[in-house]
Amino acid sequence: MLFVILSGFAGGLAVGAGLVAFLTVLGILPRLTQLSKTIKFLKWYEWAVVLGAVTGTIGSLQDPILHLPAFLLIPMGLAGGVFVGLLAAALTEVLNVLPILAKRVGIQDKIILLLMGIVLGKVFGSLFQWIYFVDR
Repeated sequence: MLFVILSGFAGGLAVGAGLVAFLTVLGILPRLTQLSKTIKFLKWYEWAVVLGAVTGTIGSLQDPILHLPAFLLIPMGLAGGVFVGLLAAALTEVLNVLPILAKRVGIQDKIILLLMGIVLGKVFGSLFQWIYFVDR
């Protein structure tokens, strides 16, 4: 029993350290605040990441049922989606993924089409997943 507790704790520390290193080394949060022009809220972003990780960990361990009304789920889902989208945008910006991809594919002059394809693909994919798989 003690071995299971210690190995779980060690695994959690390793994953947490990896996440912190990922966010710190790549400078994701400062770049996210630059893209969204909210640099004055950097401390709020940092605390949101920390509290989100702690809340997510507790939620995954306890599997809570919140009994929230349906009309509250829409803004919560939108806020989560916006955060994940901005975080993904900041990551691709920091790593220069899109210019490298455009150069490899040979469409440097049509990078706007690449961006629109990615955006529309995410929108339609999310809508398909939500319409087809939710409440089935």
